[in-house]
Amino acid sequence: MSVVTISNVTKAFGDVVVLKQFNDEFKDGEFITLLGPSGCGKTTMLRLIAGFEKPSSGEIKIDDKVVSSDTFFLPPEKREIGMVFQSYAVWPHMNVFDNVAYPLKIQKVPKNEIKKRVTDILETVHLSQYAERIPSQLSGGQQQRVALGRALVAAPKLLLLDEPLSNLDAKLRESMRYEIKEIQKKMGITVVFVTHDQVEAMTMSDRVFVINRGVVQQVGTPYEIYSNPANQFVADFVGKVNFIKGYSDAGKVTLQGIDKDIQYGGNLRGNVIVTVRPENVKIVSREEAEFTGKLRKSYFLGNENDCFIDINGVSIRVVAPSQAYGTLKPDQDVYLKFEDYIVHEDTGNDDITKILT
Repeated sequence: MSVVTISNVTKAFGDVVVLKQFNDEFKDGEFITLLGPSGCGKTTMLRLIAGFEKPSSGEIKIDDKVVSSDTFFLPPEKREIGMVFQSYAVWPHMNVFDNVAYPLKIQKVPKNEIKKRVTDILETVHLSQYAERIPSQLSGGQQQRVALGRALVAAPKLLLLDEPLSNLDAKLRESMRYEIKEIQKKMGITVVFVTHDQVEAMTMSDRVFVINRGVVQQVGTPYEIYSNPANQFVADFVGKVNFIKGYSDAGKVTLQGIDKDIQYGGNLRGNVIVTVRPENVKIVSREEAEFTGKLRKSYFLGNENDCFIDINGVSIRVVAPSQAYGTLKPDQDVYLKFEDYIVHEDTGNDDITKILT
């Protein structure tokens, strides 16, 4: 278990700055997720913590020990870190037991202790019955657990996971999300997890760092990130969302194109963006309705209907209950009500990496 302190860390490759002024502390036993699109800087941050890259400026500590700074650099093998990569990187010629035991053999741990520690870890990652199998005899999920066991067997202070589930099919990804979280809770280990998958971030994390273009856009619990996104990028990247332009004045926002007012008790005045999640737009009776639109298309997803509704030329995405399947017909009138929404300043440009206030 360990605390990771990151102070003013910036990383550039030549003239290209890929990570800008990263500051935070990952607490002991915390599950941290670095979330963002490809090229945003999240894997770079993981590699800086691991020691595979050196920061251009700033300092990284693990516990109270500096591992990277302008004047000092501790190599990866001395940082007491376990790491699992996107590719499982298991040795194809070794059986499961030997794959997991490999880090202990490198450390010249006595054979009796190796046997005990590997046996314990195989039980933790549910691979005891596969100890003698080689990787080609395992499923993708089992190979991923081999890689996880190998990373954990040396009792690292910190576990780093670089998109470890992206090569698995949907069902395996789901089961592995819960398995990794359970193992983390059981061992009490600090985890830093990199992903572009918002579902992984939401289900596994204590805190999420949403990153875009090298800048941390927002830090918070999954609930905070989803329910109160700091800007349009965060709202759009984490979940489905509608953005509607409007004008705020005198306790209301007039929605552009829709030409309807909604209540607003905040301090913003002038051009704004109204952010509303599809599940917060409810299909209601004519008497309850704030808006009337026409259903243009809908998709049955099993647990819900994904609907696109036109209101005076403005397309609104709505999540309707699965029970509504068969009752919704193209071009029928639909009556809507907004149950929850957030109002952000409209900056008037495309730079949505700027955190809005």
